[in-house]
Amino acid sequence: MEQRLSVITFGVNSLEDSLKFYRDGLGWQAQTENEGIVFFQLNGMIFALFPKDDLAKDATVDPNGSGFPGFTVAYCARSEKEVDEIMTKAKSISAKIVKPAEKVFWGGYSGYFADPDGYLWEVAFNPFWK
Repeated sequence: MEQRLSVITFGVNSLEDSLKFYRDGLGWQAQTENEGIVFFQLNGMIFALFPKDDLAKDATVDPNGSGFPGFTVAYCARSEKEVDEIMTKAKSISAKIVKPAEKVFWGGYSGYFADPDGYLWEVAFNPFWK
C-alpha cells in the first residue's frame, strides 16, 4: 500500500449544519453536493461530510458504540484488483476486516478494515474518479 491519504470523511449529526459551517462559515467550496453527501477538494485529497448513521451503516458498525469514532479515512485504489490486494495485505498484518470488499451502491467497489487502534480505513475503487 502506498503511503498516501485520499479521503477523510466526517460522520456528522446534521449534514445541513456541517455544510453551512464549512461552506458558509469557513468559505470552502464544495466540489460535489449530492443528496446525502458533500465533497470538498483539498490540495490533493478529498474531505467529505456524510451523515454519521449512514456512514456507520456503510461500514457495518454501530454509530453509538465504542467501535466507531465518527469518521473514516479512505484510500482510493486504481482498480478493484488493487482493493482486493490491499485488503489481503491488511489482513495479513493483523488488521481486522470490518467489511469485505464488495460492489457498493454508489457504483464502486470497497471494503473496510480497522487498524490496531480501531480506526477505520475504507479501501475503495471509484470508477468515476481519476
